[in-house]
Amino acid sequence: MGHRYRNARPRLALWMLVALGDVALLLISVGLPVLVALLGVVAITVGAVGVRRLSRRDALVREDAPVMVPVMSRRRA
Repeated sequence: MGHRYRNARPRLALWMLVALGDVALLLISVGLPVLVALLGVVAITVGAVGVRRLSRRDALVREDAPVMVPVMSRRRA
């Protein structure tokens, strides 16, 4: 049984892009100009991603955290 390498990096899922598009369309339908709505959605998204990255990095770089040793996922015969 083979084991394929899995990239565990977080990604922006397709459903998240659809949700952001829906928010932009909702803001436009309320009467906000298109450019303002799109810039607002992009600014909030970039800010949220930045805050998440900073909070995760701080949690991983704590000095009192135990040292994590990588474990080999496969043994070689």
